[in-house]
Amino acid sequence: MTALGVSLLLVGAIMVLIEAHVPTLGALGGPGVVVLAVGAVLAVMGLGGGLALGVVAALLLAGTAGGVMFLTVGKGLAVRRRMIRAGPESLIGHLGVVRSWNDSVGCVQVDGALWTARRSVLDDSDEPDALHAGDRVVVDHLDGLTVGVRRAEEWEVIR
Repeated sequence: MTALGVSLLLVGAIMVLIEAHVPTLGALGGPGVVVLAVGAVLAVMGLGGGLALGVVAALLLAGTAGGVMFLTVGKGLAVRRRMIRAGPESLIGHLGVVRSWNDSVGCVQVDGALWTARRSVLDDSDEPDALHAGDRVVVDHLDGLTVGVRRAEEWEVIR
């Protein structure tokens, strides 16, 4: 029973450590805490300690590992809520200026770079083809190297 308890302790510790480095939001760490507790009870009882001592050891290990899990899951959720700050997806929501426009395709400048642009399907303005050079637009989506834009509303230009 001691070997099984020690094995479960090792497996549980590894699961909690993996959770700390690869946040799966509790999918590995939660069962790891349970395995640690069961392993502690089995190891202490196999070494001749009583059930009460095993439960105390299990509570101490599970409490410590649960605290680590609480921090890990909290940090993982905080990272998911953050805005994208790099890469092409970070362009979504940025303001741009139309440099040239023909029908539904044109060229816009966003963050100092020129992009091929198409009118967004989400654009609900009254004048669908009324974009001209100098108009302010907002990037709605990205399709490869083409940005989907819509006319910027007054409140978006002021920010």
